[in-house]
Amino acid sequence: MRTMLFVLVSVVATTATAQETPQQNAVDGSVLIRNVRVFDGERVIPKTSVLVTNGKIARVSPTISAPASTPVVDGTGKTLLPGLIDSHTHTWGTALRDDAALGVTTVLDMFTDPSTAASFRKLDGTAEGRETADFRSAGVLVTAPKGHGTEYGMAIPTITSPGEAQAFVDARIAEGSDYIKIVYDDGHAYGIKFATIDKPTMKAVVDAAHARKKMAVVHIGDLAAARDAIQGGANGLVHLFVDSMPDAGFAKLVAGRKAFVIPTLSVLESISWGDGGKLIAKDPKLAPYIPAANVQTLQQTFPKRTGSPPRELGFAFETVRQLRAAGVPILAGTDAPNPGTAHGASMHRELELLVKAGLTPIEALRAATSVPARTFLLEDRGRIAPGLRADLVLVNGDPTNDILATRDIAAVWKRGMEIHRDAYRDEMAKAAALAASGTFPVPPGSESGDVSDFDAGQPTVKFGSGWFVTTDQLAGGKSVAAIKVVSSGANNTPGALEIAGTLDAGLPFGWSGVMFAAGQTAMAPVNLSSKKELRFYARAEEGRPYAVMMFLRSKGQMPVIQRFTASGEWKEVVMPIASFAGTDAHDLMGIAFVASGTPGSFRLLIDDVRLR
Repeated sequence: MRTMLFVLVSVVATTATAQETPQQNAVDGSVLIRNVRVFDGERVIPKTSVLVTNGKIARVSPTISAPASTPVVDGTGKTLLPGLIDSHTHTWGTALRDDAALGVTTVLDMFTDPSTAASFRKLDGTAEGRETADFRSAGVLVTAPKGHGTEYGMAIPTITSPGEAQAFVDARIAEGSDYIKIVYDDGHAYGIKFATIDKPTMKAVVDAAHARKKMAVVHIGDLAAARDAIQGGANGLVHLFVDSMPDAGFAKLVAGRKAFVIPTLSVLESISWGDGGKLIAKDPKLAPYIPAANVQTLQQTFPKRTGSPPRELGFAFETVRQLRAAGVPILAGTDAPNPGTAHGASMHRELELLVKAGLTPIEALRAATSVPARTFLLEDRGRIAPGLRADLVLVNGDPTNDILATRDIAAVWKRGMEIHRDAYRDEMAKAAALAASGTFPVPPGSESGDVSDFDAGQPTVKFGSGWFVTTDQLAGGKSVAAIKVVSSGANNTPGALEIAGTLDAGLPFGWSGVMFAAGQTAMAPVNLSSKKELRFYARAEEGRPYAVMMFLRSKGQMPVIQRFTASGEWKEVVMPIASFAGTDAHDLMGIAFVASGTPGSFRLLIDDVRLR
């Protein structure tokens, strides 16, 4: 599935009301929840109480006296659940906070760069991490040169043969990977084409992971690849398929190999052009806790490509029914933040879709709690039992009978400390109000206007959320790009950013390059009206045309474009902000530096990017 997509659409603000729940916190992570229905991860206890002490569950009993100074919450009419576990995400930016606000207290990431993963792993148990979901990750996925995972501009290692498998897996483990994710998918089921590893290489990677006592999970796109992965010894599949019905023996094969499946119905719904994301974005129980940037993503689906094979979510539903009947462990995962999905919010759609596919509400809740905890060896969570982490979600109503009740969240605790959902909701409302009024914040750190000089050897930014590859694949094109910092910048400085790739001829206006996101999240508008010009240095050897695309909230989905030329020598390019259709950058979302016009390969260097 597509990860790290840059959604080039306007921000849509949402406003809604939410039921207020008094904040119940103790500085040591203690709380008593009385007279509450408990789903303990496996079964329902109709009425009991749960005592949390020092971040752990101390007792589950009908009658518990509150220790001195322990906050007490009345759970009458409510249900207490273990914190939800999303078993398939891609994580960056504010994702972990977005998850936690909507009851997802643990995420299992399926591809992110090792440094990001390391920083997220360190959050749990810290003051900063109190408001965020806990994190595990596959780190860098296993893929072929030009395979899925290489199209996002991240320079990642790739593999070509079985003989490389053990060294490749060992390198991932050294980087911190908690499990190994393998891409075995050529994209044909979605009307695209990627290189992919062959079956012997896939099996060799699985064996290499097992030799180091790590789980190996496989990304597939069709039934044939799913069969190959299970026959190759994979512990689990991290997607199902929408290209065909399962054959009669598929579920029995999976069950016989004692494998598990993460169907990711939320993203398969988007791939099949369903509107589940739009429904989530409008749900009054969830909408106040969904950032505007996530609302954008929820309103998208995957693009329809000419000649793309039919896709039916019903095929995945039938596969889930057969897997359930065969006793295969089914785990809830969303593949957020792909088009049609969002961190936190989509877990509630995933639970609904699992029930539509034939699971009972209790089985769906197990798929988001005890089953992933057991499968991924997270022995301290996923259930409500003495000695386990107090990662908890309190909801109004009874989701063990009506799965939609998971959306009516009264409180979320992580390690016994209540997450400040009211403050988070207020932040979302304030951001929505600003967006509605056309007034946007000045990004912190933007006072000087300096963006990046690349001299530290990394594509870091002085403000904003970073540099991202952007290509016309978002519009159905086939252009590709990659970025890396290279030596010998402008004016003899240490570094510059190299943008290299291929511009495809398939669209009337194709593009391929890099985007600077000016806000703290991708495509969030910010006020840079104090800046009057964009300055940067550029160098290119092939003499092709290039362009700067400026994305503005007031211009909707279409960027405003200014073209420039670059030669074999460094040259400073100065563009007045007003030259971009008279804008004053009060609603700037991003600035892209791209190859456009003439199809073919390109290599552009930029340096010392700044707004003055």
